[in-house]
Amino acid sequence: MLHVSGDPIPGSADALRRLREDGHRLRFVTNTTTRSRLELAEQLRGEGIEVEDDEIQTAAAAAVRALKGKRVLALTMHALVADLEGIELVGENADAVLIGGADETPEAGLVFSYMNLARAFAELELGADLYCLHRNRWWQTARGPLLDAGAFVAGLEYAAEVEATVLGKPSPSYFAAACEALDADPQMAWMVGDDLESDIAGARGIGMHTVLVRTGKFRPDAVEASRVTPDGIISSIGHLPDWLEEHL
Repeated sequence: MLHVSGDPIPGSADALRRLREDGHRLRFVTNTTTRSRLELAEQLRGEGIEVEDDEIQTAAAAAVRALKGKRVLALTMHALVADLEGIELVGENADAVLIGGADETPEAGLVFSYMNLARAFAELELGADLYCLHRNRWWQTARGPLLDAGAFVAGLEYAAEVEATVLGKPSPSYFAAACEALDADPQMAWMVGDDLESDIAGARGIGMHTVLVRTGKFRPDAVEASRVTPDGIISSIGHLPDWLEEHL
């Protein structure tokens, strides 16, 4: 919603600045699992977006809350290890298997190698529970859609005959945590995103208002085929302040 493959959406920094000036409290709710929260914050600040580290809500933080006290086999990108502090990470005899995000780097190929997926399967067969930071099917890049971690989650569910617990979007508890952090009633809060399933449907599930942007993962055919209807559809985050002034 704010950038694609590191390229900022035009007008995003000014739009967020206007929202703050208009008195809106912001929470950056992300399913990004290839970079740490600190890296995400530094990237946004490098794009001219004013953001504090603790305004960024990540699925890794949700994992720490959900899995504290458990022995966890984590198939995640190395950049997330620091964000998983507080979880006991193990290579065997796990209470839980945690699946993170995928990208196009060689590291992702190592994380989701046959050997590691087979290890995860073996732990699930021995009774470990399956968790995932998200189960996105694909993610948008400057050169088009790329396969995401949802395929690996679905494969393990099928093989081990289990169902994964989703910790990030579109989990209702993830959106509820964002509203709680802002001390906001969900029915008075707005979710703005580019993913009809993870962003819009997930937020509507707890009663939030929603705006879909026509950047990033937006697909017109998906909107036409879906039963999920956002409160508004705008060209990009850059148009959000004006849209809210007209509709609030």
